[in-house]
Amino acid sequence: MVKNKLTLYIFIALIAGVIAGYAYNELVIRQYNSVININDKMIKDIDNGRIQIKDTTTLVYKDLGISKTSLVKAKKAAEATREDKLKLFTLLNKYFLWLIKMIVAPLVFTTLVVGVAKVGDIGMVGRIAGKTMLWFISASLISLLLGMLLVNIYGPGRHLNIPLPDTHSAAVVQKSALSLETFLDHFFTDSFIQSMATNSILQIVVFALFFGVATAAIGEQGKIVIKAMDAIAHVIMKITGYVMNLAPLAVFGSITVIVAKQGLGILSTYAYFISGFYSGLLILWIVIIAAGYVVLKKRVFKLVSNIKDAILIAFSTSTSEAAYPRILIELERFGCKDKVVSFVLPLGYSFNLDGSMMYMTFASLFIAQAYNIPLSFGQQLTMLLILMLTSKGIAGVPRASLVVIAGTLATFNIPEAGLALLLGIDPLLDMGRSATNVLGNAMATAVVSKWEGELDDEVVPSID
Repeated sequence: MVKNKLTLYIFIALIAGVIAGYAYNELVIRQYNSVININDKMIKDIDNGRIQIKDTTTLVYKDLGISKTSLVKAKKAAEATREDKLKLFTLLNKYFLWLIKMIVAPLVFTTLVVGVAKVGDIGMVGRIAGKTMLWFISASLISLLLGMLLVNIYGPGRHLNIPLPDTHSAAVVQKSALSLETFLDHFFTDSFIQSMATNSILQIVVFALFFGVATAAIGEQGKIVIKAMDAIAHVIMKITGYVMNLAPLAVFGSITVIVAKQGLGILSTYAYFISGFYSGLLILWIVIIAAGYVVLKKRVFKLVSNIKDAILIAFSTSTSEAAYPRILIELERFGCKDKVVSFVLPLGYSFNLDGSMMYMTFASLFIAQAYNIPLSFGQQLTMLLILMLTSKGIAGVPRASLVVIAGTLATFNIPEAGLALLLGIDPLLDMGRSATNVLGNAMATAVVSKWEGELDDEVVPSID
């Protein structure tokens, strides 16, 4: 499939998914959504009623508990039926992502081993790593600060005036424990095979660094390994081309499910929050491209053009991982040397999630505003630094941003139950932050390549 046609087909699938999702919502899913919403409202009313009862041993309190159990069961049954009705569309996205995950781990390992082994000099590896982390940390801080600034300006949660929930309410999302051991667990593994099986990118990167340096150190025998790894990487890239031909189907299925579940009405309900967040992403894109322009000059626009397929795929499937193989190919076609691309890009997927970083401060402070919990400038900066630390290395965790936010809210006595305000629209927000993560990582790789003098002057034509 020619690259320009792939972009066109993905865009068509995006539009078709919105239309199909809306039609399916009106004709099939609406009745189940109504049952879910009614039960959800009644459950909240019961919770509010139980909070007012001081004596938990009364018959009324117990009857309300029985009623709540019945409503929860009915809600879950409606949700299960809804999922069953959407199963065909879900499978289109599910199996595409499985195919992508099948590729990512071996692709990261082989390309990174080849890249490190070709560099050879451990001092050069350290220099590239230093420049890479300088960019990552700077980009993360800017993203977090931008999210903090905009949520204070827009104040999307100030008009909600939600009463504080019962202190015994369970958290909606299991929080991420803030400990050194948990942080280091994302770096090291006791089984490389397990890391490959679970697509634990950061653990794969650490092992590949050791493997690459050791391969370069053994001389002539190492060249045999490098040649084999290089051949395997090219085979996997060929497989990537086959898998990407299925991207429009995955995009169609993913968008259809989101719109069918939420309906177009979700856009108006949270219009202010969504528009504020996406305007923030637009500003962040401008900042990232402007920073890239300082180093790459006018070629930065060519880079953005080259990776538009990858951005569309990440946006439509709500995961930047789906775009990884495509970015790898496009960066090398842009002129970046494979030894830099294969080193910087995998690290970016663990350390440089610009869209997710901005979302974390934006969402955390939105929840604080919704509960009318004032946070001083110092407290907000402390939250920013905590998010900076706890977010590193959890790119492979499902709904990682929500997990990190849940772990941070408790530190500032903000109810974790506030995450329920975001669960309904999180898929829509995840689309934007995934696309931004792709842009940020591609830009970081191109900039580091330029700094290292490993960027060809001539742009390689981007054709399949």
